[in-house]
Amino acid sequence: QATLRESGGGLVQPGGSLRLSCTVSRAILSSFSGATMAWYRQAPGKEREFVASITSGGSTNYENSLKGRFILSRDNAKRTVYLQMNGLKPEDTAVYYCHAPELYPNYWGQGTQVTVPS
Repeated sequence: QATLRESGGGLVQPGGSLRLSCTVSRAILSSFSGATMAWYRQAPGKEREFVASITSGGSTNYENSLKGRFILSRDNAKRTVYLQMNGLKPEDTAVYYCHAPELYPNYWGQGTQVTVPS
């Protein structure tokens, strides 16, 4: 079992929606509850970029261009963070990565592929 396990990616038409999930495998419930979690993405030919983050208190922060379309949430009991993506565009095509800057700052998993055709 991976430290951070992403799922939910796939092929979706422009304007569609998708929900990604990230489950923290190694952290116990109390550790996850007190930790900030984040999503990043990397499109073809581009560097990894910040998407959104959520604090232990539930405060969210989004990359400016994504505000209003993406929604981040968490379920501490399930040690899982979700990224709801709405109004998807071709430019959203990328590998999406979950990240735990406080719990596992140096860990990056395999990510999950999101493809939105032009």
